[in-house]
Amino acid sequence: MSLSPRSSSAHLDTFTRDHLPPADQWPVIEFTTAELRYPPRLNAATALIDAPAAAFGADRPALRTPDGGAWTYGRLLTHANQVAQVLTEDLGLVPGQRVLLRSPNTCWTVAAWLGVLKAGGVVVTTMAALRAREIVPIVEKTRPSLMLVDHRFTEETHTVRAAPEPSAHVMEYGGAGPDDLTVRAAAKSGVFTNVDTAADDVALLGPTSGSTGAPKITMHFHRDLLSIDNTFGRHILRLTPDDIVACTAPLAFTFGLGMLVVFPLRAGACALLTESVTPSQLAQVVERHGVTALATAPTAYRAILREGQVRKLAGLRVAVSAGEHLPRGTWEQLHEQAGLRVIDGIGATEMLHIFLSAAGPDIRPGATGRPVPGYRATILGPGGEELGPGEPGRLGVIGPTGCRYLDDTRQQGYVVHGWNVTGDVFHRDEEGYFHFEARDDSLIVSSGYNIGAPEVEAAVETHPDVSECAVVPSPDPERGSLVCAFIVLKDGVSGDDAKAREIQDHVKQVIAPYKYPRDVRFCVSLPRNPSGKVQRFTLRGIVEAEHTATPADQQ
Repeated sequence: MSLSPRSSSAHLDTFTRDHLPPADQWPVIEFTTAELRYPPRLNAATALIDAPAAAFGADRPALRTPDGGAWTYGRLLTHANQVAQVLTEDLGLVPGQRVLLRSPNTCWTVAAWLGVLKAGGVVVTTMAALRAREIVPIVEKTRPSLMLVDHRFTEETHTVRAAPEPSAHVMEYGGAGPDDLTVRAAAKSGVFTNVDTAADDVALLGPTSGSTGAPKITMHFHRDLLSIDNTFGRHILRLTPDDIVACTAPLAFTFGLGMLVVFPLRAGACALLTESVTPSQLAQVVERHGVTALATAPTAYRAILREGQVRKLAGLRVAVSAGEHLPRGTWEQLHEQAGLRVIDGIGATEMLHIFLSAAGPDIRPGATGRPVPGYRATILGPGGEELGPGEPGRLGVIGPTGCRYLDDTRQQGYVVHGWNVTGDVFHRDEEGYFHFEARDDSLIVSSGYNIGAPEVEAAVETHPDVSECAVVPSPDPERGSLVCAFIVLKDGVSGDDAKAREIQDHVKQVIAPYKYPRDVRFCVSLPRNPSGKVQRFTLRGIVEAEHTATPADQQ
């Protein structure tokens, strides 16, 4: 692939540039506003921590935790510099090498993330909840040189490290051992000159949910990290230095990364980092800590309403919903009971963050929104043609960010005639607002998480008593959908509640616990077509019929 149209890379390890998709498979990339025009040389960490620390003051709060922990911009800058020093001086990291992070949302995770960028490395973000079988394909595809892991979540990582292929060095952080990253960082000066990376050097590798069983790895440049702020952050979210921001998504999700790192830091605001909270606890945290900007999934908002905690959100200046469609009824309840005009939005890991949204008086309850300034969107028909108002079809998006998969043939399926095609079905009204209709049925969207049915099936089938399994979404008013598993047991094994719980517990040990099937149904056989393929539409029809049946039908 010719790199002549691109700038000179600072990466000595050229792995990411070498594995970008061919140029003719890229989506159209546009920079249509003055804010989106970047210099050729750009290190995103400079704009995310060095510049804000200078502009807003080193003593201004940058990060907080519910237990009272607090880091200023100056402290965050110092620790990020120290991490960069450890990476380069002690561990020999060279620009372009990948560093995998595995941790919940903590202050040191933010420092480590920034430190990798400062050193010219490429961050590979993963969730602490992932199990070894989920981490292995990510490691095999991204080939990290280092893994920085929260000391409480090292067991699975060391299992990965012992596998035949991975050879990355594992360093813990947050503990007290002499080789802990935080201990080594304390011995460093905290002064570091950021690597002079190109604006189009890869900064972040973000794994998708792995809906086909093998995760796709999205590739994002340094300029992309600033582009999401120069679009959604500046035009829709509009944080101020006085804001305190909370978000339930992990930093490994690009939604959480934007809400808790990119947007607050560039605005001089403060992020409140929570590792794990229930909806009720979230409402209490918002009230107790004076949170002014909250981002979470519709599931959490519905639970807060159901549990009578919604008035604890009344102090919010901004509320954002993403991860799944926000029903109009939920929006109206939040408005009536807490005075909130919730900002709905749709984004994608491939696009890095939200590209359709609306705020304030531009909100139309029930509609997702319009293209965020810097993006344009359309509805595509079966042949890739653009459809008119009222006609449902595939959502296509173009803007300053776009899909670039790491060495993956599925690139050609996501990019169609230059459009990023997300797999969502929408229609556009006469005012230009986009209305959600459906999702690709290979994904189950539950509580804002994208869960791949094939991955869950594979995990269920590792149980010794399971013969085969098919997974489909089951409609649920609170979570959007539940993961529903139709399971055929081996001969002589009885299917009862105890066996269902046993299989559920087993799945939680194999893949991330949030992916386990909450609805387990035992059956004698799975429906198949003449060629032997499982007819999942038949199973979906069963659960959907139950959901839509009237009380009389169910008697």
